[in-house]
Amino acid sequence: MIAYLILAHRYPNQFKKLFMAIYHPSNYYLIHVDKKSGLELQVEIKGFIAGFSNTAILKSENTLWGGYSLVDAELRGIKELLNMGKEWDFFINLSAQDFPLKSQQYIQEFLCNKIGTDFLKISNQRDIRPDTLHRIENYVTETADEIICEPILKRQFIKGVTPYIGNQWMILSRKFCEFVSYSSEVNKFKDFYQNTLIADEGFFQTVIMNTSYTSTIINDDKRTIDWIPMGTIKLRPRDFTSKDATFLMDSQNLFARKFDETIDGNILDILNLHLSYQSLEKF
Repeated sequence: MIAYLILAHRYPNQFKKLFMAIYHPSNYYLIHVDKKSGLELQVEIKGFIAGFSNTAILKSENTLWGGYSLVDAELRGIKELLNMGKEWDFFINLSAQDFPLKSQQYIQEFLCNKIGTDFLKISNQRDIRPDTLHRIENYVTETADEIICEPILKRQFIKGVTPYIGNQWMILSRKFCEFVSYSSEVNKFKDFYQNTLIADEGFFQTVIMNTSYTSTIINDDKRTIDWIPMGTIKLRPRDFTSKDATFLMDSQNLFARKFDETIDGNILDILNLHLSYQSLEKF
């Protein structure tokens, strides 16, 4: 069984397509709607999921790209999903602009023999990504609507800890979810990363590699993403379109990001049909 956390901030119809594509009655689903997105989106999504007993809404808070608020949403979501059910074995986080490349039955079968395994991108930040060290060296504060970096206020990293970096998107074991939710070892990481930049790409990696937690870690998030240059941010995920259909359907990954229905909504219909064929092939 799988526990899904979906982070939504726009495009309610696209969210509905994603939800139905990953829905299975044995799973659990928790949706966080960015508070800044407005009450209308919250009401629409809440109304849509009302008929699904294994689905709930996480209390909406403001989230900002680059801010610790995204880590906070993940941590709150993980803890809530742990409370929702004792049966699930894996936590998967998704943006509402993601979409599955494999059927839910395929994903469940893929994971059933990997209980206790954690899937996430991990690199030693100092050795592999030294260009990102400013994220943890500069003192960062987050307000309701902006991230403020103080490059003059340099600070030392957590003593005796090696910083790691990766990607926000993960498949985590229930064992790690329980550890990150309840172990006192995690407190110092929460305290430090609250004042870092893009904490959601380093917090979980650094915790999993620098604590007493032990597991099988696979350095792969099972996502298909096409990173392209974008100004000073350097990279951003390209929006997939219908031209990418064959490439996506041939992928061995479980999910892809990202999609924008205002750019090309047909690609979601193509992938949905592909998922239907996958399900039929099992019978």
